[in-house]
Amino acid sequence: MAAGMKHLSKTFVWILMGLIMFGLVGVGAVSFSGASSAVATVGDQEISVQDYFRELQREQRAFQAQTGQLIPMAQLAALGMDQQVLGRLVSIAAIDNEVDQLGISIGDENLLKEIVEVPSFQGINGEFDRETYTYALDNAGLSERDFEDDLRREASRTLVQGAMMVGAEMPTTMRDTITSFIGARRSFSWVQLRADEVAMIALAPSDAELQIYYDANSDKFTLPETKQLAYLLMSPNMLIDQVEVDQAALQSLFDERADQYQSPERRLVERLVFGDDEAASSAMAQLETGGTTFEALVADRGLALADVDMGDMTIGALGIAGQDVFSAQVGAVVGPLTSNLGPALYRINGRLEARVTLLADVEAELRDELAAGRARRLIEQQSEEIDDLLAGGATLEEIADETDMELGQISWNAQSSHGVAAYNGFREAAAVVTVEDFPAVEFLEDGSLFAIRLDDVLPSRPEPLADAMTKALQGWNAEQRQNAITTEANGIVARAQSSGDFDEGLNVTTETGQTRTAYIDNTPADMMNQLFEMEPGELRIVSDEASTVVLRLAEILPADESDDLTALADALQTQLNQSLSQALFEAFVQDAQMRARPQVDQQALNAVMANFHQ
Repeated sequence: MAAGMKHLSKTFVWILMGLIMFGLVGVGAVSFSGASSAVATVGDQEISVQDYFRELQREQRAFQAQTGQLIPMAQLAALGMDQQVLGRLVSIAAIDNEVDQLGISIGDENLLKEIVEVPSFQGINGEFDRETYTYALDNAGLSERDFEDDLRREASRTLVQGAMMVGAEMPTTMRDTITSFIGARRSFSWVQLRADEVAMIALAPSDAELQIYYDANSDKFTLPETKQLAYLLMSPNMLIDQVEVDQAALQSLFDERADQYQSPERRLVERLVFGDDEAASSAMAQLETGGTTFEALVADRGLALADVDMGDMTIGALGIAGQDVFSAQVGAVVGPLTSNLGPALYRINGRLEARVTLLADVEAELRDELAAGRARRLIEQQSEEIDDLLAGGATLEEIADETDMELGQISWNAQSSHGVAAYNGFREAAAVVTVEDFPAVEFLEDGSLFAIRLDDVLPSRPEPLADAMTKALQGWNAEQRQNAITTEANGIVARAQSSGDFDEGLNVTTETGQTRTAYIDNTPADMMNQLFEMEPGELRIVSDEASTVVLRLAEILPADESDDLTALADALQTQLNQSLSQALFEAFVQDAQMRARPQVDQQALNAVMANFHQ
């Protein structure tokens, strides 16, 4: 019972944390003369300097546990933690004040029962031990009276909390409304119209029509802010022709990768080991007479095929059994043969031929790799000299004339990804460069060296129609297709309204009892939302960029009383009840706090904070 009371009391304290100074609205800052043992009074209750100091320390240790480092109290105060601690203590004191006025107490007998049941106060025999009790309180820096008063107050607060929170029930109207919304269903039919299914006369727009489309969709033809960049680039590929790779280096790299280029003949093998030769011979005899299968023998041993699979093995790795295994045909079982685990049967599942790669087969690949590595080292050797030239005031153009670096220009924006803009390093540098920056060399992912200079910034601006002609033509054609689809859809709606049903020959899909969360492939994303706004018999056209459908709502159905929906309703009701209980308790705490008229001694607070800075 004590453990349960403590647990509930801690829950109570954390709920109070949410009441941070409704809370200290109405708390007057009153000056106290001289030294004070309390930082605040709340009704007849006092918040002692020691309690406030201890709570601040606890908050500081909690932050240290989260961050792994000790956070100074000044930093915690900047985050408002001192006010949160004070607000929490004020709220608790307000409840204690209310409890005292109501005359609620658990009594000495119940208090004693709670104390003797606390595990920390019990001896090795599981019974309450007076010395253990005193020792535990001394270690915590508490006197018996202080601890018992604290426990009595916590128990009383728990009683009040339970009275306020237990049994509160939210009316079922909200639960029923939410579950009815979630579970509501609709039966409907729909016709999908695709661009390739709608007749349209393909015409090229006139210049005037294209201009009208361009002017009406100016947002589609707006160029982003663009940086005009000049850059120098020296990549390993640019220096390949200057690098010589001797045959000895090629042979050395080839030899290092012998395992990659040379692979001996191998077999895919399964091995079933037996305890003795007699058992192995008996099993082999059964296989030879067709009395069993290899799979059955494995299963009889309580194994799976994965347990006996050796993978691909060389003749040497198989030891004494190697020659017999390699001489057998694929699919055969050989044995009994000696293995390091005992007599065994081997099944050959596959044959992997030896792979022999000559230096001549991979010479070009290895030469390029070695040359690229040496080219990167050449670039590294030149980078310091080029950086010094830039620092000395040399322009990109002058360096391009004097070194192997190549000069280029690019109109760059955040969407650029062609040429040198394909490098992440270049894009990052281009994004932050300003006209005040002096060019400096930097390396790219592949070892390339580059430097950039910002020459101009073009603001966001309309793209001339002449430059956007292809995009404009595509947009105009897409608009014409959508107009044709819309015209066809309007005709379907008009005829359906007249006849009461969709035209014969249309591909009509019927859906029954679908909820608003139902997903129907290749339909507009907003289709179900719009469907649930319709009345029975209503027709509506729903479109997005990918699809257009004509909807006809047939029937509105209530939520299906399924087990899942019932479980959802029960869970929702529980959550609503808990929310109501907590709201009632918070309102009670706020009211108790306002009526207790808290008063804060700012000098005492300052003294506590000053103690942390010593």
